[in-house]
Amino acid sequence: MPRLIDRILPDRFILWLLATVGVATLLPVRGIAADVAEWATLAAIFLLFFLHGARLPREALVKGFTDWRLHLAIFAATFILFPIAGLALSRLLPGLFSPEIWTGILFLCALPSTVQSSIAYTSMAGGNVAGAVAAAAGSQLLGVFLTPLLLGALLAAQGSGIALGGIWKIVLTLFVPFVFGHLLRPTMLGVIERHPNLVFAVDKGTILLAVYAAFSAAMLDGLWQRVPPAEIGVVAGFVTVLLVAALGATAAIGRLGGFAREDRVAILFCGTFKSVVSGVPMAHILFPGAAAGFVILPIMLYHAAQLVACAWVAAWMGQRVPSAERT
Repeated sequence: MPRLIDRILPDRFILWLLATVGVATLLPVRGIAADVAEWATLAAIFLLFFLHGARLPREALVKGFTDWRLHLAIFAATFILFPIAGLALSRLLPGLFSPEIWTGILFLCALPSTVQSSIAYTSMAGGNVAGAVAAAAGSQLLGVFLTPLLLGALLAAQGSGIALGGIWKIVLTLFVPFVFGHLLRPTMLGVIERHPNLVFAVDKGTILLAVYAAFSAAMLDGLWQRVPPAEIGVVAGFVTVLLVAALGATAAIGRLGGFAREDRVAILFCGTFKSVVSGVPMAHILFPGAAAGFVILPIMLYHAAQLVACAWVAAWMGQRVPSAERT
């Protein structure tokens, strides 16, 4: 069980994100350096999904098609309830945020579940870890296709849209290296196991590089003038309320669906978490230039909220695991 102080303090990666935004604010990259950063980010994204494909066990993908009730529930929360909620809120409260921020919120709602965090929190809460692994892996894979399509449909309902070329670029930059890495898994797995920090470094480094490039472009476009601190606070409060509503909805799905406790835990976290690992690279591809900085702002705020709030939820649930079920 993690110490209380570990649950109170923010995740260290959140601090890295904040530091990256600070550097981009003070020292935004521009000109030829910005072009170099763009190509470096795309190369890092390609390597990131190549390594994720090489690391993912084939059994996790196969299992994703067996326990269909569990995965259908998580799929419904991730790719149906979230987009419907985002679209409804954007229709009900159109003037609450600028169009760029609403695009970011809709993009957040269309993202797949995260892998590492949802699995870790499911384990902490005494849930179905095997089911969480399969569900999160399947969500990530489906998200490469579904997220840009869902976002396109949501934005079309708002009277805007995204370029189809961006969707194909997502497939080429994310899905192709993922499949390539998975095919080379027998060769690459030994390298990954001998260098356990490799995926971690590429994982976090890619996000930080993409955030730096996006916020640099947004800074040059007047990000903090167009989105003042007061509005950032409102966005943070909004996504926190969205997180709480998602926790309530996924908890209700688990209870009303008659799932066992372990499966309810997996539904709660896999159905609620949204992937910053997929979200930031996708935003960088779909919204090049300054637009990406506005779009990823809600994702970063939601990411911080889900890590901090769900750490408390998972710890509380873990303490309530019946003694007979403890390992």
